[in-house]
Amino acid sequence: MTRYDSLCYSEYRFDSESINTRQKMANQNISIDNLPDLLTVREVAELLRVSPLTIKRWGKRGKLPAIRINSRGDRRYKKEAVLYLLGIQLKGM
Repeated sequence: MTRYDSLCYSEYRFDSESINTRQKMANQNISIDNLPDLLTVREVAELLRVSPLTIKRWGKRGKLPAIRINSRGDRRYKKEAVLYLLGIQLKGM
């Protein structure tokens, strides 16, 4: 195997945990009641059916404000902000 082959192969290698998580999310019916209060980039992207990069861009532009957590600066999004973007108002708010 050449260096080029190993680089190409590594692009297509997936972590079995991430595949299982994606499959579980795809099999679940999405319900507003089941959503956590803070959503990850991937969760928001799957919910809105857009790319995770689009979600990050919307955060930079202020369309969907992100909360930065931990020392790495991971992004989390409030459930209310995502639902507002979808045009859904939660009752009792």
